[in-house]
This record gives sequence, C-alpha cells and structure tokens, in this order.
Amino acid sequence: MKILEMCDAEAASVPVEASAERAIRAMLDGHVGAVAVLDENRRVAGIFTERDVLRRLALGERDPRKISVREVMTTPVEMATRDTTAAEALATMVERHYRHLPIVEDDGRLLGMLSIRNVLQARIDTLTLQLDQARSVVL
Repeated sequence: MKILEMCDAEAASVPVEASAERAIRAMLDGHVGAVAVLDENRRVAGIFTERDVLRRLALGERDPRKISVREVMTTPVEMATRDTTAAEALATMVERHYRHLPIVEDDGRLLGMLSIRNVLQARIDTLTLQLDQARSVVL
C-alpha cells in the first residue's frame, strides 16, 4: 500500500499567518495530533503538533490567540514524498520519535499527513486479510 493511501482523506493544515489558537482548533476539529503549516503556495513551512502545544505554550505565559503559529511551529520539517515506501516512512517516524510525517510533492506542496495511527491501521488491515486468507485455506 502506498503511503498516500494510508493518510486521512484530508490533511489538517493552517496558513503560516494563522494564530496558534487556530492551529489548535484545527487539530481538535480534525481529531488529529498535528497540522501542517503552509506558505502561500501550499508548501510545508512547518508542522505544529500536540508536543509543540505542550512545550511552547502550555507552561509559558503566552496566549495562543495572540501568537502566530509561525513562532511555535517545528521547523525544519522531516517530510516524505509519494515515492517513500511505508517501511521507510515508519523507520523515519520510529527513529526520530515522530508521530506525524507530511507527504509532499517534489516542490514541497502538501499531499497528505501520515500518522503513526495510519501506519498501524494499515498493518492491522494487512494482517487481518492474511489471517482471513489463511483460514480459508485451512477450512
């Protein structure tokens, strides 16, 4: 299965000019743990995650309504392309302790957001299919 097929139907994103509050609301509304932060050409400029909320906002005196997501996003961003295999993406995520990996065109435009949950669900689906096939052969 290709990594874009594993991603949610629509990647959560906000423009780089958005407030941190808007980014948090996008994560809550989309039931996701990260949003891609996009420039005016839909290229990934950064990523804003639950960890960024905890590290850069929760313990500080900063008001998410008054701070730009640009100030608290993670950058540079590790990204994958449509040619990245699921195994390569998973290896990157595990090795670097990422739970989200933006999938981009060669020019950096966002195609999707891969989450560790997506990878695990795809693996469960594959194993379930294999188990069902094995059962049909045995029975």
